[in-house]
Parts: sequence; C-alpha cells; structure tokens
Amino acid sequence: MSKDASGSQQELRGGGAEPHALDVVPPARIALLVEEVGIKKAGMELVPMLTLGVLAGAFVAFGGMFYTSTITGSELGFGPTRLLGGLAFSLGLILVVVGGAELFTGNNLIVMAWAAGRISTSAGLRNWAIVYVGNLIGAVGAGDGPAFRCAVAWRWLCGRDCKKYSRR
Repeated sequence: MSKDASGSQQELRGGGAEPHALDVVPPARIALLVEEVGIKKAGMELVPMLTLGVLAGAFVAFGGMFYTSTITGSELGFGPTRLLGGLAFSLGLILVVVGGAELFTGNNLIVMAWAAGRISTSAGLRNWAIVYVGNLIGAVGAGDGPAFRCAVAWRWLCGRDCKKYSRR
C-alpha cells in the first residue's frame, strides 16, 4: 500500500479518472480513500472535532431512545419487534452519516492512515480520545442528561449519606 507518489499511486487511484457512482472500486483504491479521510480526520482542530463528536453521541442516543419507544409495549412478537426496533435505531446512525458527525467506531479506520505512515501515533490517539469523550458527552447529555444532572445534584446536596433523605 505504501506506493510512491508517481505512477504506482496513480494506478491505485484508477488512472486519475473518477469512477462512476455504480462502478466497482478496487480494494487498493478503497484503502487509499480511507487513508485520505483518516488524514483529514486526524488533522481536525479541537473544537470542530469535539462538537462533531458530541453530535454523534447525541444522534446515537436519539436512535436508542427511538428504539426503546418503538419496542416498548409491542405485541408483534419477538422478531418483528426487534426488526422495527432496529429500523428505529438506524435513524441515529443515519443522522451521524448525513450530519457528518464523528463517531468513535467509524474513526477507528484512522488506523489505516497510521499503518501507512501518513499520520503519527499521537495524532491518531488524539482524535480517538477527543471523539470518544465527545460521544460520551453527547450520549449522556441527550439520553440521560436530566436524570444524570439530578442525581449528581442530589448527591452533592445531601453528601454521601443520601439514605436519610430518601422515603424508603
């Protein structure tokens, strides 16, 4: 894969001509395209990367909420219920793709650019860490944000011994 930038690289890119949308793309070209995307992702600045990571976490949380609300109380049977739930959850992933958000699982392909020696280890790890934290913030903030904040506030207000304030 580590071809020089001359003719060999041009061959992998398909001779310079962009393929038609329905053409089959050879694996070597796919690997090069993934490397290029990895370089761009690793070079993103902090704020856009974190923002897109938070959005991806929120989108997946919304997909999870939609899944839960879709399967709750369903009497269609196990299979159809899970099928509808899966379709509902996929909305979150569709939002990630359409919105161009940074999801940690997709950013693991940055390893292709690292393996080709086109980004440093620190750049790849930096991207993974920022996107992972952003995904966590987005998921917690969108999914269980109010409940989480209430629990933290309750714990802070009553200290470690919350039992004396509970009704149980």
